[in-house]
Amino acid sequence: MRVDDVVVALDVGGTGMKCALIRPDGTVLHAERHPTDAGRGAEAVIGTILAVADGLAGKARADGLTPTALGIVVPGVVDEARGVAVWSANVGFRDVPLRELASARLGLPTALGHDVRAGGLAEARLGAGRDAGHVLFVAIGTGIAAAHVVAGSAATGAHGAAGELGHILVRAGGPVCGCGRPGCLEAIASASAIARRYTRLAAGPAEADAGHESAPTGRGRATVTAAEVAARAAAGEPLASQVWREAVAALADGLATGQALFDVETIVLGGGLAQAGAGLFDPLRSALRDRLTFHREPRLVPAALGDEAGCLGAALLALDQLETT
Repeated sequence: MRVDDVVVALDVGGTGMKCALIRPDGTVLHAERHPTDAGRGAEAVIGTILAVADGLAGKARADGLTPTALGIVVPGVVDEARGVAVWSANVGFRDVPLRELASARLGLPTALGHDVRAGGLAEARLGAGRDAGHVLFVAIGTGIAAAHVVAGSAATGAHGAAGELGHILVRAGGPVCGCGRPGCLEAIASASAIARRYTRLAAGPAEADAGHESAPTGRGRATVTAAEVAARAAAGEPLASQVWREAVAALADGLATGQALFDVETIVLGGGLAQAGAGLFDPLRSALRDRLTFHREPRLVPAALGDEAGCLGAALLALDQLETT
């Protein structure tokens, strides 16, 4: 590729879009952020995606660069082969042929992918997993999802739904997950679940016993964030320490299952919860080690690319598609 070639990359979330012009070597030349405003409905979100992508391509040309491809990643279930956003609760998509729509609007080869798989691809090739051939990238935020990357390629699954590590059953009869089943990893160890459980327990026995933990906290209490729970646990607060230990234990169970299934060299943890640093990684490494028998212990490391991972992954998907076509 030529030195002035760039890829237009968009990482679309329920709240905002991270967008960039990226060189083939991963250098970010320009970055923007735009609100998604998913509440406006799917058609409006599609319009925003296409307008932002078109604007970025126009900026590239105005700066003397040549946009060669477009990469878009979205949450939910994505059929990458067909270029269809099958379903996403966060942005209201259902069977949206986004690749075709974007390619028609911009006249560029377009790749459509899943946001977490794209982040995992970027971490495996450019970030914390770049020296490993087998990587499991786990994003822990409002939910929990994963990407299994082998030799620089992320598995999509037969239906575009691979990597739903957050819906492994780890606690039978545990809190009800957003998917409707009790005891999923996401319902116990995600950042939102940690914050929810701490807030309910801090409200007292009546509130803690008043139904599912996914219910409103009541009593006018503001929800404490997972980061605040981590900080309070590090300071020795008993309740925060209890909630944190429960979450770490559940996460270790989920990662042990992942290691039994995938036998990776490196597990990369990303998302907001990974910002807890040693307060998460030290007890988690120990708990994971305790759960492994004949399985090899993976290297457990924090993500290196931050919130740029999705955009970088989108660019990599677009470049891969250029190579194959």
